[in-house]
Amino acid sequence: MNEELERALAELPLYTYFWVKPEELVFSQRVRTVCEKECPMYGRTWACPPAVGSVETCREKCLGYRNCLVIGTVAEEVDVTDLAATLDTREPHEKITNQVRDLLRERGEKPYVLSSEACAICSRCAYLDGLPCRMPGKMHPCVESHGIVLTDTLERHDLPFQYGGDVVTWYSLLFY
Repeated sequence: MNEELERALAELPLYTYFWVKPEELVFSQRVRTVCEKECPMYGRTWACPPAVGSVETCREKCLGYRNCLVIGTVAEEVDVTDLAATLDTREPHEKITNQVRDLLRERGEKPYVLSSEACAICSRCAYLDGLPCRMPGKMHPCVESHGIVLTDTLERHDLPFQYGGDVVTWYSLLFY
């Protein structure tokens, strides 16, 4: 399946893609602590902690899959000091993430997708009202919500997490 999938991936505007074994990923409670202390979405969406479960629960879920496809996109010429402009570059990445998710589904896989930042599908997350997610098949928890130290994985593959300047990098993990 990887050769056929690679041909399809090569047609997408991806900056990079590569496979890792889920057990190669580093999980850390420290990443979750940063979510809790610094992210305004903590406790506000099904895609973020504490709704996603403990780091250990997330780790077990990820390790339940045989493969993990890491995909990355870049947005160039962005004024990274303008947070709104920077976040506007996220939507194209999410669309590509969904295309890759669909490629895996077409091949009979049931991927578990972790993507960038918090889910922004609904204007108000049902989590705030104590209701189930309205879009569970489309909502992707963020990578950091699971305590994954993505920078460690990227460094082992000689890829930068941040370029600096006017370039924004986005990454997603698709477990299958």
